[in-house]
Amino acid sequence: MSFSYTNAVDLAAGIAAGDFSAREVATSFLDRIAETDDQLNAFLAVDVSGALATADAIDAARARGEALGPLAGVPVAVKDVLTTKGLPTTCGSKMLEGWIPAYDATVTANLRNAGAVIIGKTNMDEFAMGSSTENSAFGPTRNPWDAGRIPGGSSGGSAVAVAARQAPLSIGTDTGGSIRQPAAMTGVVGVKPTYGGVSCYGLVALASSLDQAGPFATTVADAAMLHAVMAGHDPRDSTSIDAPVPPVVQAAANPDVKGMRIGVVKQLTGEGFQREVREHFQESLDALADAGAEIVEVSCPHFEYALAAYYLILPSEASSNLAKFDAMRYGLRVGDDGDRSVEQVMALTREAGFGPEVKRRIMLGTYALSSGYYDAYYGQAQKVRTLIANDFAAAFSQADVLATPTAPTTAFPLGEKVDDPLSMYLQDIATIPANLAGIPGMSVPVGLDDQGLPIGLQFMAPAMADDRLYVAGGALEAAIGWEARP
Repeated sequence: MSFSYTNAVDLAAGIAAGDFSAREVATSFLDRIAETDDQLNAFLAVDVSGALATADAIDAARARGEALGPLAGVPVAVKDVLTTKGLPTTCGSKMLEGWIPAYDATVTANLRNAGAVIIGKTNMDEFAMGSSTENSAFGPTRNPWDAGRIPGGSSGGSAVAVAARQAPLSIGTDTGGSIRQPAAMTGVVGVKPTYGGVSCYGLVALASSLDQAGPFATTVADAAMLHAVMAGHDPRDSTSIDAPVPPVVQAAANPDVKGMRIGVVKQLTGEGFQREVREHFQESLDALADAGAEIVEVSCPHFEYALAAYYLILPSEASSNLAKFDAMRYGLRVGDDGDRSVEQVMALTREAGFGPEVKRRIMLGTYALSSGYYDAYYGQAQKVRTLIANDFAAAFSQADVLATPTAPTTAFPLGEKVDDPLSMYLQDIATIPANLAGIPGMSVPVGLDDQGLPIGLQFMAPAMADDRLYVAGGALEAAIGWEARP
């Protein structure tokens, strides 16, 4: 690269100071994408002309002495589930192949208002259903640490874009761990904000009571800068919280954990977690204790039911949300030759347009919501959700933040779990509880396993206490000194 690049905070400062131009920065990252993405497949669309035009506008504004936004000139990659005016939004599905929205998601608009250069749209599991980014209709994304392995999912493209230095920042979405788990598997920082802390307007819904957009970055401070730009109340989103954004940037700038109580969830640390994951988790706790934190054990007994509850609630909401993809209003239409009924065209379109995992979850959800089964399945799952929220409330009475490994294993080979859905679903066992309760979570890279693959540690905090994540994450980052790159 023709400029000194260590992190997005320094990049923004360098552009603002005139140390290098926004065009230089954009060109350098676009060149990096061109060099690497044939192998990685992190991007579904790269907006070369749009990125350069935005960069030129930033340079012109600076030359005129105008005030610049906090992300002015910084390239950001956006998961292809968020609408982008003038750029395709496919959700990784043939159902929306070629669709170019006429409007921006609120997150996208916030990025533009902050001066960010939207460099492209990233690959994902179809409609965000998956834990490996193998379910994309446009081919799997590959992990830059080992191209034969998965990058996690469903936001694998966004995680890889940052890990492979194709973009300094990216946006993902997290419904059951889809930011935190790929962050752990690619060695970057990933954050799921408090539910309702970031607007879902323009985010193509998977499960409306669980979905949340959030940042990927190489450092905790970079994630905080992006989080602050993304977040805030939006009257167009009925789930949006009308409250000030937690002081995440200030928290990342002063990560002092002296006196902080860090609760270790005993149900999410033992059997089923890879040996190296457990070892690095314990080493991280020791480093936090050395930095002045108090480590306490907490119990969340109903977490054992979280996975089962999640895989009733998510498919039920997905079945409802994806009903709009019916070949009648927009998107793919198959078999409309004038001789078939509307119902036949709908059936043929959904058969051709949806992949196997999406079909599996739609069928699960439709069954769970069907007459005679609603109370037994969906209703019971919602009761479990309440018990999990109660577990969190009890745990946070004993601790300021909670800590667990982010994922039970490091990245596994492509194809290894495709035919074993339960094994795939278990990858989210540590991340799902936070989504069910609506609380924020963060994954921070803490080391490598014996095969040189990244491992992440997860912090969780009470709702709207997102700043605590940045204190704990920043302190751990400083204590470990993580600098490994693929």
